[in-house]
Amino acid sequence: MESVALVAPVTALEFAGDVLLAGTGPEVAAFLLTGGGVATAAGRRSVLREASVLGLRAEPGGERGGSAVRVAAFGGRWLAVLAVRRGPGVTGGSPLLAACGGGGARQLGERVWEARWAPGGRLALALGGGAVALYEWRGGGRWLRRARCGGAGALRCAVLAGTGWGRLALAAGTATGDVVLWRAAEAEEPRRRLRGHRGAVLALSYAAPRGLLASASEDRSVRLWAVGELGGSGEAACLLLCYGHGARVAAVALRGPSPVSAGEDGACLEWGGGGGVRRARRGHRGALRALALRPAGGCLATGGSDGGARLWRPRRDAPSPVAVALGAPGRPRAVRLAGPHRVLALGEAGGLEVYEEAAGRWVPLLGPAATPGPRGVLAVTPLPGGTDTLCALAGGHGHLFVFALDQPEHTARLRLFEGAVMGLSWAPRPGLPLVTALLASGPHGEMLWLDVTCCPGRAPSVRLMGRYRLPPCRQRWHTCAAFLPQGGLLVCGDRRGSLLLFPCSSSPGTDTENTSTADRGSPVGEDSESELELSCLSHDETQPLEEPLSVLFGLHGKAGVTSVSCHKDYIYSTGRDGCYRQLRLQGQRLEVLWKHRPCKGLQWIEELRFTPGGDLLVLGFHADNFVVWSTRTGENLHCIPCGGGHRSWSYCSSPSAETFAYIKSGDVMLYSSEAEPCEQQVLLESLHGREIACVRRLGAVRAPGRHPINVFVTGSEDTTACVLTLSEQSRAAVPLARLSDHISSVRALALASPAQPDAVGLSTLLFSGGGRAQIECYRLLCSADTASESAVSCQVVHVASHRLDEHWDRMKNRHKLVKMDPETRYMSLSVVPGTTTEQLLAPCKFLAAACSDGSVRLFVLLEAAQRLLLVAESFHHQRCVLKVEAFLHTQAGGERRHLLCSAATDGSVAFWDITAPIRDAAGALQHAEGEMQPLALGTPLLTIMAHSCGVNSLHIRELPEGRFLVASGSDDGSIHVCLLEVALSRDEAAPEPCLHVLERVSRPCAHAAHVTGIRVLRPDLLLSASVDQRLSLWRLHWGGLEALSTSFFHVPDLAELDCWEEVEAEGEQCWYCVLCGHGLELLRCAAPGQPMER
Repeated sequence: MESVALVAPVTALEFAGDVLLAGTGPEVAAFLLTGGGVATAAGRRSVLREASVLGLRAEPGGERGGSAVRVAAFGGRWLAVLAVRRGPGVTGGSPLLAACGGGGARQLGERVWEARWAPGGRLALALGGGAVALYEWRGGGRWLRRARCGGAGALRCAVLAGTGWGRLALAAGTATGDVVLWRAAEAEEPRRRLRGHRGAVLALSYAAPRGLLASASEDRSVRLWAVGELGGSGEAACLLLCYGHGARVAAVALRGPSPVSAGEDGACLEWGGGGGVRRARRGHRGALRALALRPAGGCLATGGSDGGARLWRPRRDAPSPVAVALGAPGRPRAVRLAGPHRVLALGEAGGLEVYEEAAGRWVPLLGPAATPGPRGVLAVTPLPGGTDTLCALAGGHGHLFVFALDQPEHTARLRLFEGAVMGLSWAPRPGLPLVTALLASGPHGEMLWLDVTCCPGRAPSVRLMGRYRLPPCRQRWHTCAAFLPQGGLLVCGDRRGSLLLFPCSSSPGTDTENTSTADRGSPVGEDSESELELSCLSHDETQPLEEPLSVLFGLHGKAGVTSVSCHKDYIYSTGRDGCYRQLRLQGQRLEVLWKHRPCKGLQWIEELRFTPGGDLLVLGFHADNFVVWSTRTGENLHCIPCGGGHRSWSYCSSPSAETFAYIKSGDVMLYSSEAEPCEQQVLLESLHGREIACVRRLGAVRAPGRHPINVFVTGSEDTTACVLTLSEQSRAAVPLARLSDHISSVRALALASPAQPDAVGLSTLLFSGGGRAQIECYRLLCSADTASESAVSCQVVHVASHRLDEHWDRMKNRHKLVKMDPETRYMSLSVVPGTTTEQLLAPCKFLAAACSDGSVRLFVLLEAAQRLLLVAESFHHQRCVLKVEAFLHTQAGGERRHLLCSAATDGSVAFWDITAPIRDAAGALQHAEGEMQPLALGTPLLTIMAHSCGVNSLHIRELPEGRFLVASGSDDGSIHVCLLEVALSRDEAAPEPCLHVLERVSRPCAHAAHVTGIRVLRPDLLLSASVDQRLSLWRLHWGGLEALSTSFFHVPDLAELDCWEEVEAEGEQCWYCVLCGHGLELLRCAAPGQPMER
């Protein structure tokens, strides 16, 4: 067995000249830094055999001594030395990383806490128990000097200093919170002991030129000590005590006199001279485990338990921008930005003022008497093809003014409604670059579509293009709109949270200037105000109000839709419910594909902006702060305390500046900062912030000119599921889509059927279940996409969802009641195979679930109706059910029997015949209009006690003649395999299936820990995996299980595995298995031989 790809926590980072090295599991990944600060992947190499790389130390001055830099890699009891090659030969194709000193890793007798290069190319090592040693790693490896430092206690970290054995000094962090210092030549007792931390010291960093020592602890603090020479005997003083992390501090480094720390809260904090946070860097999805500073250039690298690594480029030291009050005349009602340097303010009385940043003063634009009146609404948009801004100003009496900001004397004045204008927004016209559409909402739900064309020296030309009726609701006006690129359709969002689709027959490319008054486009812009009012209002009868073609009522909740945009054939909508949704057009109907919450706490999303670099920026409000969130890097690009979103505001981003204007305390506030390039670069993608609990393989996508690319789905304790590719060439993972509908952990995944490749790609149904008794169903379509980084694109369609306590969310006054339903977890899911339309009279899928409340439940999915219903259940086990698997038995006459196997925490394995419940449920669905009462699942056909405790893995393989192999693994490390035969009872009237155990075999203590993954590869071959990080291949015969091979894998706390068979180009049969836990690993297993005769 060999490892093909690995995603593991990044536990070590080191800069070796212009190369950044990252330790991930037993491997070291290299990234080459270019002059612009951009890093490119430069290869990987497996370094340590069975241990994770916990430290990397480059030889000082190595980059000046030749074309290669030597780097010591250590972890656990293992040590290896690498050569990092540089120069022209590297670009010519030679490997960047090479082994030194014999080529292999060496296992030492004690744990290595720290390594330091000593004179002569030797290594000084800090070992477990407080020992210091000088080690010659070349040749066979031998110890030169060794000393044990007394009084240390249990070590947690160490740092070494000094050039020779006589001056070699050790500082060690202990589990008691002390930092102890020795000199190797005088190691009987510590020379100094630094006290202050209230938890174990987890990281140390020493700067010899300044005599500063930084320590980080699990008490969430960072301390800076003045110690002078590390092996000296003078008094040490604590210079700084820094609190700011929300969890344990895992790594620390010194940048000059200031400490930089990385914590398990996912934050990298740079501390100032007074102990406060000078700069915070966030972006990882999980805890940070490693930190490195580049001496030249100021770059910083972070690595985390999410498998991600990021490079942070230095930013100029400048004071943080603050919002300044502009002193707006009068009381402003609305504010809008016209570019980064001009602010428009609409007063309560109706006057319009403009603030020129260059002049630093307000200039009246339109007085209250010259505007449409009080209760005004203001909308601005950049003028197509120019640098000016187009303004629309409407008032409470139905009047509308349209003008260019630089030509306010040329104004088109219109009378739109008899009452107030409630909503006003601009929308670009696809295919008509010189025309901009203006949407205006009035009383009684009427919305007008006006096309505006602006010419220099003249008032804008305005044409009435359409009239629409909004659905009845209390707050009946639109908030945003967009014309679809397909043409002929307009989508808009309203204040009630609904999305509406309207027809618009003026397709792109139509010459609106040649459209007569009787046609669709009707000119309403003239020179006389009285003629304007008659021209606009006279179309009430000639142009009837059009109804929406499609309505998604209340999609974003009662707070309203905030924006609608189009990108790459998809429609995106945002709302004040904290979600943005992706939709597509199906005929003349809007279909919601999926929704996504960009980050925790962002409950008010205002807008999405797609950048040319492929990033998606989310604009919204987090509590009382306006934030710009980057979905690619997972960080806040801007966070501006403004008081919240219940105010008028405007944001403008340009190549020169980022500007945000808002109204607060009766004044206009302006926040402006210079635009800077993105600070961070993602080197290794982050997968999950916590343990991966389940994994399934979707299939392989074949992209032109590439090897087949495997696509997987993972579910995690961080409440998300991720669709990703795992490449054998790069040995890295690339996320394709994240599913964030779960409110608790994702514990189980199931596919409706193995995804088969077709002309379009891979398409299948995915079920995910976990905490809070929640099941989500998606349809996934993966296809080749040569334009993307992974060469694969994934389209996600959310089909249905189910929660056992959905009724609880709809109950009134539920705070006065006690919730009786327990917080059930779905531990395992399995799709019932072979449910045909002829058998069930309706297309549907059945899903079996193992539940923590002791039940086995059966659900049915009606994909066309987008409903997932509970149809049957049984509490036979009376304890937590850990595993469930459905299988199909076809009788001699072609009749199908649906069987189910469930396993619980007491070691019992039960077998059910669920054919009758499926048939009864399908019949009941024909007559049920809503939720149906769950049917009884019945009693098991057979129950066997396979283990002495919980069954954590289960697999069933069908054999000829109605026989099945059932393999299971337990918490006690045992494996149980039995051979079942399905037969019919002797009742001729209604023969029922009977199960007989023909053979059974058990292997106690097959593993040293829980067996969490098992697969029957062939009738004579079994694969098992355990928390002891051993993957074992067994020969199966009824005399016992014969061990064929055992391999070590590098995923701690294994949760699950998935296997599939492939035939390689040479015709050789092999199996691939993917394992998940604290990481993800793909391994290849070659077939040991032909199957045995049975």
